[in-house]
Amino acid sequence: MPSLDTLAPARADAWHPANPHCHVQYRLLAETEPDLLCRALNLFALQGLIPRQVHVERHDDLLSMDIGVDGVSWHRAQVIAEKLRNLISVCSVELQAADIARVAPVLAAG
Repeated sequence: MPSLDTLAPARADAWHPANPHCHVQYRLLAETEPDLLCRALNLFALQGLIPRQVHVERHDDLLSMDIGVDGVSWHRAQVIAEKLRNLISVCSVELQAADIARVAPVLAAG
């Protein structure tokens, strides 16, 4: 009997740590709830990620959140975006690759 490895075509491992990492930006719009910020940031903490930047504004009954994260694979970023979309009171989540030139540190000459 042939091994299962020879029957199944090899597919890419989306979770492999050697996959290229990128800088991503999440933009959330959600109903104002006291624990929403903690629930959203907890999804990053569970992955061992610390956001580079978090900006939150309250507009009456809505919260607008921008979260920037470095060093995450595109697949993992998409999974986190889906988990954010599944949070109660979240209306929308946008995910985009951040501009690497903007994120890169500026070194002073001297």
